[in-house]
Amino acid sequence: MNDYLIMGLSTLGAVFILLAAVGVVRMPDLYLRISVTTKAATLGIGLLLLAAGIYFNEFGIYSRVMAIILFMLLTAPVGAHMIGRASYFTGVKLWSGSKLDDLKGKYHPKSHELSSDNDQKKDENK
Repeated sequence: MNDYLIMGLSTLGAVFILLAAVGVVRMPDLYLRISVTTKAATLGIGLLLLAAGIYFNEFGIYSRVMAIILFMLLTAPVGAHMIGRASYFTGVKLWSGSKLDDLKGKYHPKSHELSSDNDQKKDENK
């Protein structure tokens, strides 16, 4: 029974990692590529690690696997956000098919701080 579970988790993990790789090739801009790879690759790595933990069937391995999965779940979205934010500030263009840029005009160009609607109204009144 464990063998089938290990095979299933390994296969699903490999499929998600493959989908992340295909997403890197198929997505039209950096921001969509970041989104695809962060989600799919994190899930794929987590499933592969879970399969490895079940295969070795030791408490020490389980604890390491869970620590790595937790670390991945905490750091991958933060890293992707920081890469996306740095890309936006350096002027990496959105895909031409993007309909909306929610951040356009909401960041101060020098401080890179997000301004609220109240800050924009104060600037317009000056």
